[in-house]
Amino acid sequence: MTLSSPQDLPVLAGRPFPLGAHPEAGGVRFAVASSVAERVELCLVDPDGSERRVELTERTFGVWHGLVQGVLPGQTYGYRVHGPYEPKTGLRCNPHKILLDPYARRVTGALTDMEAARGWADDPEGVEMSTVDSLGHVPLAVVTSPGGPDTGTKPEVPFEETVVLELHVKGFTQQHPDVPEHLRGTYLGLAHPAVVEHLLRLGVTTVELLPVQAFTDEPSLVAAGRHNYWGYSPLGYFAPHPGYASEPGREVEEFRTMVAALHAAGIEVLVDVVYNHTCEGGPDGPTLSLRGLEAPAYYLHDDDGHMADITGCGNTLEAGSPAVVRLVTDSLRYWTTELGVDGFRFDLASTMGRPRGGAFDRDSTLLTAITTDPVLARCKLVAEPWDATGEGYRVGAFGAQWAEWNGMYRDTVRDFWRGASGGVDQLAYRLSGSSDLYDHTLRRPWQSINFVTAHDGFTLRDLVSYDHKHNEDNGEDNRDGTDDNRSWNHGVEGETDDPEVRALRERQARNLLATLLLSTGTPMFVAGDERWRTQGGNNNAYCLDDATSWVDWTSTPESDAMLAFARRVVHLRANSPALRQAEFFDGRTTPSGRPDLIWLRPDGQEMTEPDWLDPERRTLGMWIDGSHSQSRTRDGELLTDHSWLLLLHAGADPLEVVLPGPEFGETFEPTLDTTAPDGSPATTDPLPAGGRMTVQGRSLLLLKAPRQD
Repeated sequence: MTLSSPQDLPVLAGRPFPLGAHPEAGGVRFAVASSVAERVELCLVDPDGSERRVELTERTFGVWHGLVQGVLPGQTYGYRVHGPYEPKTGLRCNPHKILLDPYARRVTGALTDMEAARGWADDPEGVEMSTVDSLGHVPLAVVTSPGGPDTGTKPEVPFEETVVLELHVKGFTQQHPDVPEHLRGTYLGLAHPAVVEHLLRLGVTTVELLPVQAFTDEPSLVAAGRHNYWGYSPLGYFAPHPGYASEPGREVEEFRTMVAALHAAGIEVLVDVVYNHTCEGGPDGPTLSLRGLEAPAYYLHDDDGHMADITGCGNTLEAGSPAVVRLVTDSLRYWTTELGVDGFRFDLASTMGRPRGGAFDRDSTLLTAITTDPVLARCKLVAEPWDATGEGYRVGAFGAQWAEWNGMYRDTVRDFWRGASGGVDQLAYRLSGSSDLYDHTLRRPWQSINFVTAHDGFTLRDLVSYDHKHNEDNGEDNRDGTDDNRSWNHGVEGETDDPEVRALRERQARNLLATLLLSTGTPMFVAGDERWRTQGGNNNAYCLDDATSWVDWTSTPESDAMLAFARRVVHLRANSPALRQAEFFDGRTTPSGRPDLIWLRPDGQEMTEPDWLDPERRTLGMWIDGSHSQSRTRDGELLTDHSWLLLLHAGADPLEVVLPGPEFGETFEPTLDTTAPDGSPATTDPLPAGGRMTVQGRSLLLLKAPRQD
């Protein structure tokens, strides 16, 4: 390694904000925060691996800064921080470790040597620091120029019209036959016309991308020779993940191009963000960035200086720290304004409302900073409302501007269709927007993100094919992943040639998907479920970057039928305002003279209190009056719709039901029937009010009543 003197590159004072590396006239202004540092050296790393150290002598508000003349965009750099190494107080400054700029817009290199990256010598809690230089073994930052391809006009899809598809940038296109091989698994692969066309024909309005902020492998995976496929191990909160670029070094431009292509098609882009922990792990983990700058300013510690963990990932970002609040909000604004994204899904979001690891506070500093920011307040903000502790399960507890992944919806709908005992009262709440969770917090039904499957857990196909997880390929002796799957294999564990079992599984999958898409709230499903994708019973494929996790685009009779069914129901929802209402049902009288929502028994009569409490009840009818749907046009005008009768029957045997009487309308037209592979009813001939019909076992039926404008 060769070093040049600081005098080789003139350094002006510059300014402390904004943080990061910013090209300015004649050079680049660098700014990095550390209130405990005694000295900070900017390290300019050249292509041959040589390093030029430039000391930043200006410190303002705890920010070390300087305008280094002669430096150009494309320069690789890091920092060395001289300061206290006192693990007992949480401080772990070690100048032998070159640190990634937390505000890096581009990241290059990888963690290749865990021993070189460790800040400690013999004991993570000991006083002796490691003197092994980490340069050449850890990721570094790259100076970037602002701007790039235009990201287009944001679609601004109203939440009540939103249908979310959760997908993995690589896995979605890695096997797509129409995407050129060199673009598969990349940002540009997702922007390919064939892929965009699939999304449009499916009818989704919004894609939610698994983490695309730069990430790296956790120490345990490095030791095992495995990789983090999902990306929930963040390294840098500003840089798009370089592994998804078709051309190394162009990840920023390619990400912006992808966003532009989706925006041009009217599709929004949400990104899954992980502001609850980082890839540095626990105290025995590597020193890559925040740990070496000022660990207590970023990570949760107890009173004895030990790192605290409420995420299950080794460390937890300190949500009450001004440094964290600034880092998170600066990052979010960058992704919104510079990279064009439309919103965010916050992983383990309850940790963001638990400053110092205490009780959840929906008005905590960090959560409030996000919702009161004039830029971020216009974004779709979706919380995963739990963490790794019992105290952290906060479904329904977030503030007015937050949508939430509704885990209670997932559990209730799964339980109903697998025939678990219990009344249907919980099912009614979930079908109608979960007013019990959200109506009292100034929220709307669409702030319930309804789902039955997500990246974490069984796919739709596996949910009806396995009773138990099968995670042996993860290398953890099947100990990882949840055991609370609420699944049912329908008599055979895994794949089978039995035609009756296969037919029942497919019908149950249609039941689950139709329930999801016809419920009030915002539906979300996982890419590949519409193509009948399996992971072989693996419910935690976070480290499997192979065909297990990738979407299979092979056409089969089963995949084609499931795709046709999904398209049918998504478009049915889009064209039916009464099925995606923006207000909670409250028993109000509609222009037809009937309440907006009525729950019915199989005999056509309204449900009574004993009916709700019957643990053996497996059938529920839901009447939605569409004459005053509370859905609106983009200009704010109320929409009128047909009225709808939704019949859900989870019993094994056929059931004769009585249709509602003439006061609900003269006829009922079958519109969707899950006993058919594509959902087409056997007949659409109108059925008379008060008439009798047979609903097949384990099926869902949707009937339409005449419009009354």
